[in-house]
Amino acid sequence: MFLAVALGAFGAHGLKTRIAPDLLAVFEVGVRYHAYHGLALLAVAVLAARCGGGIVTLAGVCFAAGTVLFSGSLYLFALTGSRWIASITPLGGVLFLLGWLSLTWAALASPPPPVPPISPISR
Repeated sequence: MFLAVALGAFGAHGLKTRIAPDLLAVFEVGVRYHAYHGLALLAVAVLAARCGGGIVTLAGVCFAAGTVLFSGSLYLFALTGSRWIASITPLGGVLFLLGWLSLTWAALASPPPPVPPISPISR
Protein backbone atom coordinates (compact mmCIF):
# COMPACT_ATOMS: atom_id res chain seq x y z
CA MET A 1 0.00 0.00 0.00
CA PHE A 2 2.95 2.31 0.67
CA LEU A 3 4.16 1.76 -2.88
CA ALA A 4 0.66 2.38 -4.31
CA VAL A 5 0.42 5.69 -2.46
CA ALA A 6 3.97 6.70 -3.44
CA LEU A 7 3.37 5.85 -7.12
CA GLY A 8 0.02 7.65 -7.04
CA ALA A 9 1.72 10.79 -5.74
CA PHE A 10 4.49 10.40 -8.31
CA GLY A 11 1.92 10.12 -11.10
CA ALA A 12 -0.14 13.05 -9.90
CA HIS A 13 2.77 15.39 -9.27
CA GLY A 14 5.80 14.09 -11.15
CA LEU A 15 4.23 12.84 -14.37
CA LYS A 16 1.39 15.29 -14.93
CA THR A 17 3.41 17.52 -17.23
CA ARG A 18 5.78 14.84 -18.55
CA ILE A 19 3.55 12.27 -20.23
CA ALA A 20 0.45 12.50 -22.42
CA PRO A 21 -2.92 12.62 -20.61
CA ASP A 22 -3.97 9.22 -22.01
CA LEU A 23 -0.78 7.62 -20.66
CA LEU A 24 -1.28 9.35 -17.31
CA ALA A 25 -4.75 7.79 -17.20
CA VAL A 26 -3.18 4.36 -17.82
CA PHE A 27 -0.73 4.99 -14.97
CA GLU A 28 -3.62 5.96 -12.69
CA VAL A 29 -5.48 2.72 -13.50
CA GLY A 30 -2.35 0.83 -12.46
CA VAL A 31 -2.23 2.75 -9.18
CA ARG A 32 -5.94 2.17 -8.53
CA TYR A 33 -5.73 -1.59 -8.99
CA HIS A 34 -2.47 -1.67 -7.04
CA ALA A 35 -4.27 -0.06 -4.09
CA TYR A 36 -7.36 -2.30 -4.38
CA HIS A 37 -5.22 -5.40 -4.28
CA GLY A 38 -3.02 -4.07 -1.51
CA LEU A 39 -6.22 -3.93 0.54
CA ALA A 40 -7.10 -7.42 -0.69
CA LEU A 41 -3.77 -8.64 0.68
CA LEU A 42 -4.78 -7.24 4.07
CA ALA A 43 -7.98 -9.31 3.85
CA VAL A 44 -5.82 -12.33 3.03
CA ALA A 45 -3.73 -11.67 6.13
CA VAL A 46 -6.85 -11.47 8.33
CA LEU A 47 -8.29 -14.67 6.89
CA ALA A 48 -4.92 -16.43 7.12
CA ALA A 49 -4.69 -15.55 10.81
CA ARG A 50 -8.23 -16.84 11.36
CA CYS A 51 -8.07 -20.12 9.49
CA GLY A 52 -4.98 -20.32 7.26
CA GLY A 53 -4.79 -22.92 4.55
CA GLY A 54 -3.63 -23.39 1.00
CA ILE A 55 -6.55 -21.55 -0.61
CA VAL A 56 -5.83 -18.42 1.43
CA THR A 57 -2.17 -18.67 0.44
CA LEU A 58 -3.19 -19.09 -3.21
CA ALA A 59 -5.29 -15.93 -2.97
CA GLY A 60 -2.32 -13.98 -1.59
CA VAL A 61 0.04 -15.26 -4.27
CA CYS A 62 -2.48 -14.41 -7.00
CA PHE A 63 -3.01 -10.89 -5.66
CA ALA A 64 0.72 -10.22 -5.32
CA ALA A 65 1.66 -11.64 -8.73
CA GLY A 66 -1.39 -9.99 -10.31
CA THR A 67 -0.30 -6.62 -8.96
CA VAL A 68 3.19 -7.03 -10.40
CA LEU A 69 1.90 -8.10 -13.82
CA PHE A 70 -1.20 -5.90 -14.09
CA SER A 71 -0.11 -2.68 -12.43
CA GLY A 72 3.55 -3.14 -13.29
CA SER A 73 2.82 -3.53 -16.98
CA LEU A 74 0.59 -0.46 -16.94
CA TYR A 75 3.28 1.57 -15.18
CA LEU A 76 5.87 0.50 -17.76
CA PHE A 77 3.52 1.12 -20.66
CA ALA A 78 2.68 4.62 -19.38
CA LEU A 79 6.34 5.48 -18.85
CA THR A 80 7.74 3.97 -22.06
CA GLY A 81 4.82 3.97 -24.49
CA SER A 82 5.78 0.45 -25.60
CA ARG A 83 2.51 -1.22 -26.51
CA TRP A 84 3.85 -4.78 -26.30
CA ILE A 85 4.20 -4.36 -22.52
CA ALA A 86 0.44 -3.87 -22.26
CA SER A 87 -0.03 -7.40 -23.59
CA ILE A 88 1.07 -8.65 -20.14
CA THR A 89 -1.75 -6.77 -18.38
CA PRO A 90 -4.51 -9.38 -18.99
CA LEU A 91 -2.39 -12.06 -17.28
CA GLY A 92 -2.40 -9.93 -14.17
CA GLY A 93 -6.15 -9.46 -14.51
CA VAL A 94 -6.67 -13.23 -14.64
CA LEU A 95 -4.57 -13.59 -11.50
CA PHE A 96 -6.72 -10.96 -9.79
CA LEU A 97 -9.84 -12.93 -10.70
CA LEU A 98 -8.31 -16.17 -9.40
CA GLY A 99 -7.30 -14.37 -6.23
CA TRP A 100 -10.83 -13.12 -5.61
CA LEU A 101 -12.31 -16.56 -6.29
CA SER A 102 -9.80 -18.15 -3.94
CA LEU A 103 -10.40 -15.57 -1.21
CA THR A 104 -14.16 -16.00 -1.49
CA TRP A 105 -13.85 -19.79 -1.40
CA ALA A 106 -11.60 -19.63 1.66
CA ALA A 107 -13.93 -17.22 3.45
CA LEU A 108 -17.00 -19.35 2.76
CA ALA A 109 -15.24 -22.58 3.71
CA SER A 110 -13.74 -21.30 6.96
CA PRO A 111 -15.50 -22.14 10.19
CA PRO A 112 -17.26 -19.27 11.92
CA PRO A 113 -15.42 -17.73 14.87
CA PRO A 114 -16.30 -19.28 18.23
CA VAL A 115 -19.06 -17.60 20.20
CA PRO A 116 -18.08 -16.94 23.81
CA PRO A 117 -20.30 -18.69 26.35
CA ILE A 118 -22.93 -16.63 28.10
CA SER A 119 -22.20 -16.46 31.78
CA PRO A 120 -25.10 -16.43 34.20
CA ILE A 121 -25.72 -13.16 35.98
CA SER A 122 -25.45 -13.57 39.73
CA ARG A 123 -28.06 -11.87 41.88
